[in-house]
Amino acid sequence: MPESSTVFIWAIKELEWDLSDGFVFTAHYTVRADNGVHPPVGAYGSVGLERPAVLIPFDQLTEERVIDWVKTGLDAEVPGQVGIIEAELQARLDKKLEPTCGKGLPW
Repeated sequence: MPESSTVFIWAIKELEWDLSDGFVFTAHYTVRADNGVHPPVGAYGSVGLERPAVLIPFDQLTEERVIDWVKTGLDAEVPGQVGIIEAELQARLDKKLEPTCGKGLPW
């Protein structure tokens, strides 16, 4: 596998929540992998969240906290899922570093 210093950037794109109490039950996220050599590659997904024992007021949530919830939720659904997502993005970048097929016309 080619060496690269890939950075994985997780972001929250949208939340779905209960208006009565602010419980966030679904988070929509993106992950972008950037090795600084080729254009970044990314993935998008959604994860259902478990109701916590103590709710954090909706207006006090931070993206970092929700990203932690997303990663915890993904790994609860499939152990190691966060690593799998990042490995798949890394493989897509690696393929760009060492292409195995071409695209275009000979003239």
